[in-house]
Amino acid sequence: MPSEVDAWLAALDHPLKGVVEAVRAALAGSDPKIGEQIKWNAPSFTRAGEDKLTFNIRPKAPLLLIFHRGAKPKDNAGFSFADETGLMDWKAPDRAVVTIGSEAEWQAHGAAIVALARHWLAVA
Repeated sequence: MPSEVDAWLAALDHPLKGVVEAVRAALAGSDPKIGEQIKWNAPSFTRAGEDKLTFNIRPKAPLLLIFHRGAKPKDNAGFSFADETGLMDWKAPDRAVVTIGSEAEWQAHGAAIVALARHWLAVA
């Protein structure tokens, strides 16, 4: 039976749909603790049932990939996350955004974005 994410993706009409599908393919099933659902009208990845990584998909490019630590504020004392790529735009001590503006950007930085996402899902 198709999941809610499968149904959502089937209906998605976006110039960077392939990027959304590539991120999903790289993350879904990479760790049994990672789940997925629709949050904020877009695919979201969970760990231990809590949303941690959520797309913000606007009608046109760019795609935003929101790295967060759940819906409720957390105590950030002692929390840190190293981004050696420089791709993360920190909006708060525990929330960052990675922008993917085109297929070419995805081709250039996709492996680094997936590595960041996997690491975030493991530790955030």
